Amino acid sequence: MDVRVKTIAAASALLVLSLGSSAHAAEGKTVKIGLGAPLSGPQARYGKDFETGAQLAIAEFNATNPEIEGRKVTFVLEALDDQADPKTGVIVAQKLVDDGVEGMLGDFNSGVAIPASAIFSRASIPQISTATAPAYTRQGFKTTFRIMTSDVQLGSVMGNYVVRTLHAKRIAIIDDRTAYGEGLAEQFETAVKAAGGNIVDHEFTSDQAVDFRAILTSLKGRQPDFIYYAGTDAQSAPLAKQARQLGVQAQLASGDMSKTDGFIKIAGPAANGVIVSVGGLPTEKMPGGTAFVRSYKARFGTDPDTIAPFSYDATMAMMHAMVNANSSKPATYLPFLQNTDMKGVTSDHLAFDKNGDRRDAFVTVYRCENGKWTPLTVLGEK
Repeated sequence: MDVRVKTIAAASALLVLSLGSSAHAAEGKTVKIGLGAPLSGPQARYGKDFETGAQLAIAEFNATNPEIEGRKVTFVLEALDDQADPKTGVIVAQKLVDDGVEGMLGDFNSGVAIPASAIFSRASIPQISTATAPAYTRQGFKTTFRIMTSDVQLGSVMGNYVVRTLHAKRIAIIDDRTAYGEGLAEQFETAVKAAGGNIVDHEFTSDQAVDFRAILTSLKGRQPDFIYYAGTDAQSAPLAKQARQLGVQAQLASGDMSKTDGFIKIAGPAANGVIVSVGGLPTEKMPGGTAFVRSYKARFGTDPDTIAPFSYDATMAMMHAMVNANSSKPATYLPFLQNTDMKGVTSDHLAFDKNGDRRDAFVTVYRCENGKWTPLTVLGEK
């Protein structure tokens, strides 16, 4: 073989290698992120808000043409309906693991996220949830992260506020016995007592109840000036309506899952004057709130609800961790997720503590006025 033939052969080999490399890069990589939330049933509005926040984050991040290991990466979301049911949530968790998700968003509810977290921990898959129950991040799992304010922060700040600022004297509590309701009520009651408040009664119901007249009649006899309900709007709304029908004059209050348009629609005029505590800043005061609302409305044609900004930040934190680690392998990017310190929609410095909880602990108190939720005050500090 003469020199010219050798040169042509070498050039051809280099061309093949180059084309192979380009084809490899063009082929790209798909990274699947799982999501579990109630996408049907009474809590579907929460789940859809959670899902759309994640969808927006993925769409915007993919538009930046991210790369991992020198290959263009496309993130996709596999969202499954856990029906706000712990047993269904465990099945959903195992399916997502079997489907090869490399990160998990959710589950939305504490009662579902806690049992599901054991499955993701065994699979070493990082999980970022909106679960607020303290137990979620107190199991010793390195894979659990919380994107919203915990009940420890939410309930305790509210309990102190009720006694020291609102000067409530006789306080009654009702909770729905879910992981969310129990955790919120427990922290609220502890804080009330620590502040010198007086708990006159603590009643229990379920997250399926619709008739609260027996409980309210019993409470009315104890003459509370403040009633706190720990549960979702599916119960807090009819409870508020029935309380007013029975002539209960106490100030009514609830947690973050009652701050919905659905609560106002169901409770009707009884919604006016009700106060709720919600983790985080009002959307208009969030560092990235204005831009987020604009982008969300452009994509979905409606304003976001309470959860979407948080699920957006959770999704962004997970994708950034993968890109910064140059790997979507959970064991490789987990330390990067643990050391997150990024500017998000909900915070200028979104970060997690050693347990996986948010480092910032803002709580906003809202009051329903003329059929709209209006911020009263922001409590807590970084």
